[in-house]
Parts: sequence; C-alpha cells; structure tokens
Amino acid sequence: MHHPIYKITSVKVIGPYQLEIQFHDKQKKIIDLFPVLAGEMYAPLRDINYFNQVTIDKEVQTIVWPNGADFDPTVLYNWEENKKELLHRSAAW
Repeated sequence: MHHPIYKITSVKVIGPYQLEIQFHDKQKKIIDLFPVLAGEMYAPLRDINYFNQVTIDKEVQTIVWPNGADFDPTVLYNWEENKKELLHRSAAW
C-alpha cells in the first residue's frame, strides 16, 4: 500500500487565519484554520499576531508555531477531505 508523503515548501499568511501553502509537487492550497483552533495546543493561535508567526519546520517540512503546534502535511494537502473530521475532533479539544 502506497502512502504519499507530502512536504511543505512555502507558507504565506494571506488573511486572518488563512494560509497559502505550497507543497513539494507545486500544488498550492488555501486553508482557513480558524474553525479548528481549539484546545491547549491550537487555541493560542486564535491570537492573530501569534498565528502570523507560522513558519516551516525544515526537519519535518510542515508548518509550525512557536508553541510547537503543527499540522500533518498530508492532512493539509487533503484539507477538503479532512476538514470535517478535524472540526469534529476540535470540538472535543
């Protein structure tokens, strides 16, 4: 069974809680993360100034914030398929 591994090559804040993410295969995704920013790890990202500190972790090639919050690149790559499940889970965080 083949499980693709996605790597993020660039990230740009394009609006409040919205990121433009480019992957190693040149695909670009625009993702609004606000609905899933809940719980101990992600709630601090609701501070827009903190959210805007997003960078790329060069070792694992995903987006990350100073508090260690991150998202799996595969989840981000397939955001439309994963968004509903993440929203469901964030309600319990």
